[in-house]
Amino acid sequence: MDSYRSLSAWKQAHQALILTLTETDRAYHPRSRNLFDQIRRAVISIEANLVEGYALNTAPLCRRHLRIALGSAAEAECLTRSAVELGYLTKETGTVLLRTISGAIGALRGLLRSPPVTAT
Repeated sequence: MDSYRSLSAWKQAHQALILTLTETDRAYHPRSRNLFDQIRRAVISIEANLVEGYALNTAPLCRRHLRIALGSAAEAECLTRSAVELGYLTKETGTVLLRTISGAIGALRGLLRSPPVTAT
């Protein structure tokens, strides 16, 4: 593989990051600040840990970072649901974000079964 950018998991994580940052900026309200900050940190962590694991290029280290990314994705999913239930995000926005995060979760699980490493 030429780059982490060719990974489906990265594409999903990156899309989740861009959508989350855009939508939480758009829907910002002082009451939502702490929840939005945590959601934003979680989606940033998904992409950052995926890329770091890829760059380390050993199966154990890659899996470690993929597991962290998966945990962050689960956190982002949970908190996004809460943001919708609290009315901080619209149901439509929440649906799009949750679909994207769910895609990242599925792709991360696939990478955990077969990490994208070339080192032996």
